[in-house]
Amino acid sequence: MKRPKNPAPIPQLRAEALRQLAWFRYRVRCFLRFSERVARTAGITPQQHQLLLGVAGYTGRGWATISELAEFMQGRHNAVEGLVQRAKERGLVRKVHSEQDRRFVKVHLTPKGDAILDKISQENIAELEALQLEISKSPQSRPREVPAAYGT
Repeated sequence: MKRPKNPAPIPQLRAEALRQLAWFRYRVRCFLRFSERVARTAGITPQQHQLLLGVAGYTGRGWATISELAEFMQGRHNAVEGLVQRAKERGLVRKVHSEQDRRFVKVHLTPKGDAILDKISQENIAELEALQLEISKSPQSRPREVPAAYGT
């Protein structure tokens, strides 16, 4: 199938909506990379950081099951189980088995895991506040040119 020689111009409204979506996605990705760097600087992997965040905040109870963490992390149950086991070996989390059903496991943060999560979260919150200000700016105030290696 041949492409037309002169494709139809994108209507201005659609072009601006696409620009806003692209800019938002770009800034979200920059934030994620920032957060990954902060996690590594704190001595844990980005996946371990996500695990700690999920344990502490996903359910609102301060603990989570392996199934809940798998949903939070959008991962397979057995992969998250392995991540939890490695985090336990590093002293970041502890597992509490149910007395009624030993298959039911509650995952809790240890004081070490909680301290690391607090440190990372403080930096992430500050970065999110800056991101919120930038996202709320009018599209006209955003650069027309893509910043070179922004966020790296």
